[in-house]
Amino acid sequence: MLAARVFSGVGAAMIMPVTLSVITASFPDEQRSTAIGTWTAVAGGGGMIGMYLSALLVDVASWRWLFALPIVLVIVALTVGARAVPDSRAEVIGRFDVVGALTSIVAVVAATYALHEAPTLGWSDPIIVIVLVVAVVAAVVFIAWELRTRAPLLNLRHFRTRGLSSGSALLLVLFGVQGGVALVLYPYFQVVLGWSGLLSTVALMPMALLMMAASGIAPKLADRIGRRAAMVTGLAVATAGLALLAALVSVDGGYVRVLPGLAAMGLGAGLAMTPSTESITSALPRDEQGVASALNDLTRELGSVLGIALLGGLLAAGYQHAMSPRLAGVPAQFADVAREGVANADAVAGTAGRHGAQIVAAAHESFVAG
Repeated sequence: MLAARVFSGVGAAMIMPVTLSVITASFPDEQRSTAIGTWTAVAGGGGMIGMYLSALLVDVASWRWLFALPIVLVIVALTVGARAVPDSRAEVIGRFDVVGALTSIVAVVAATYALHEAPTLGWSDPIIVIVLVVAVVAAVVFIAWELRTRAPLLNLRHFRTRGLSSGSALLLVLFGVQGGVALVLYPYFQVVLGWSGLLSTVALMPMALLMMAASGIAPKLADRIGRRAAMVTGLAVATAGLALLAALVSVDGGYVRVLPGLAAMGLGAGLAMTPSTESITSALPRDEQGVASALNDLTRELGSVLGIALLGGLLAAGYQHAMSPRLAGVPAQFADVAREGVANADAVAGTAGRHGAQIVAAAHESFVAG
């Protein structure tokens, strides 16, 4: 399964940059903003629809259908793509940058591991220190190599352009926050509120729908107040949504306390993503739209990975710290399992006898507090 996931990831990495580069290279400048807004809405909404279908298949059929259904969708996409997507290719094909690819992989994997494990093990833990050193060394080697090689995997000099660098940074932050929030809310819905996987996915739909709607509005907003102001406005609204989630979500507050934050995050993300993506693509000429599109996807995926790793680690550490004082009097064999995670606590509570209710209450309170 891991090998299959690797191949699917490689395939997606080959496809996604092409979709945006075809759009930016095909549409004239006056229509590019609208086209990018549509692409952003479809890309974001498609992810949520995929999550919904996955949850539905798990509930009504088997998890194996999660991998069977995309085969049909791929066949349809290939048929449409072969007929509708214009063919183009680079006039000069450079060599693949093996050194850049390997060093970047080492740097990202090491940094992700450190961000995820450090909140639990501690930043001074020898393993974390070693992994961080590996990440820094690999990143330095990557930067040095990319600046001197003739065919870099990523031309770092592009980041001298303000629009490209600011758009990339904003997308990195937005997708990091979105990935981390989804990681936190799914167990909250399923374990704390007791919802099914399907209902938990439906609960996130308002964020996706508002993001899709805002992505369509964003080009007009950018035309009126400027691209940079639209990016800042979207980021501010998304930040307000994050603050609402942090302030309002509680064990017994229910979905009503989650919805305002979700709505604000979806609206803000949609307003910010389209001008950010346009800032990246417009910073490079038409013959380098493939590079711009790849960079756009890189910032999105890297932000999600780092955000999930960091917020997941912080959540685990906060949960374990909050659980200890709430498990007073619970036998060690039950308390140790309950500290591993909120789902573990719910599972072990059924075998803990009179301590079961205390374990469940402690786990739910600690998850929200953490």
